Amino acid sequence: MPEEGFRLAVADARGRLYEHPHLAPAGRAGESLVALKADELIPLPEGATLTLLPGRTAIGVTARGAFRRAPTLPGVAGPLFAVGALLPMGYTRTYLPAAFAGRGAPPLPLFGYTAVAFRNGKLYTAAVQVEPDNTTWHPRYYNTADLPARVEALRAAHPQNRILRQLARCALEYGCFTAQNIFYRRWEGGIPVSPACNARCLGCISKQVSECCPSPQERIGFFPTEEEIVEVAAPHLAEAEGAIVSFGQGCEGEPTLAEAPLEAAVRRLRACTRRGVINVNTNGSRPAAVYRLARAGLNSVRVSLISPQEEIFSAYVRPRGYGLAEVRETLRVAREEGLSLSLNYLIFPGVSDREEEVEALIRLLRERPVDLVQLRNLNIDPDLYRRIVPPRRGRLLGIRGLIGALKREFPHLLLGSFTHA
Repeated sequence: MPEEGFRLAVADARGRLYEHPHLAPAGRAGESLVALKADELIPLPEGATLTLLPGRTAIGVTARGAFRRAPTLPGVAGPLFAVGALLPMGYTRTYLPAAFAGRGAPPLPLFGYTAVAFRNGKLYTAAVQVEPDNTTWHPRYYNTADLPARVEALRAAHPQNRILRQLARCALEYGCFTAQNIFYRRWEGGIPVSPACNARCLGCISKQVSECCPSPQERIGFFPTEEEIVEVAAPHLAEAEGAIVSFGQGCEGEPTLAEAPLEAAVRRLRACTRRGVINVNTNGSRPAAVYRLARAGLNSVRVSLISPQEEIFSAYVRPRGYGLAEVRETLRVAREEGLSLSLNYLIFPGVSDREEEVEALIRLLRERPVDLVQLRNLNIDPDLYRRIVPPRRGRLLGIRGLIGALKREFPHLLLGSFTHA
């Protein structure tokens, strides 16, 4: 039966929201539709944004518990569309929007769509909070009125630095928080170093091989020099509060493919200061490069993983010249070299929370312990992902079930959504 008091959220073609008078909210987990219960819904967090899903009709739940499409409403002109929430950092979604894609529906941009509901005129979403509200990633700290002037001042101080030119675009056009932090001179600052990648991830957010769906940003188009890297990173490490410099951002490929200038830059940075954290976000494909970076002065590594199961990993990542064996070896090298080690686990309801996937993840973490699992929402059109990744038939535990299993199995494992200083 539908949950009392909650109603389906729908939108018209102009983006105006409506609370459906009869249908309760539903969510989706892979192939499965689920009637959303009160304990799965939280108030829409500050900093979340709403978007309609073009070409997709919302699906709700009747009073008798049946799933039904909601294409129209009395008194509302034109068709209605499903609605999704895009969550801020610190929140992991538990269900996708329940939606039916009609013929000719355009591919969705690469964002992490989350189910949305109304209750008494207020918006709720299917998510769980994995970081506290008072983190450095709260949206209130970003896109401030003085940001354009900060960008202009730092670029004027280093007019030839191509990294700063890229970061200016990332900060102002794409709204990237790690790029903005370079100009705010605080916390984790992202420094892109590689236009190349040895994976062809389905729905890469910076470069499309198959043009499956629109990329929300453009990848860096050059390999920076050692000097350019140091010019951006050195003052950030020396002066920033909670200083972290991170290589391996959304606007680049695999940073370890820029190994030579990156290793030289890390060595120079550590000769200048022991302050702050030098971090690399990697796909785990080149363990030998991570070893050399660690010996040069790297402090921290975050390894991205869609799944420890080969068929899911290969279908999504489409790696070139490496596989899960190299990812496991990178985790081993990082642990033996004493690096702070995070797993960037890309969450997709209906895949990540199947029993067989949870068991495979637990086996991996037993063999290759990490300090932190970052539960990050996979940014992709759900229908595209469902078509490419082999269907999952095991028991659905739910994202909250996944989190509960990790906490029971590894009581001291940290769960969150970003790198810590």
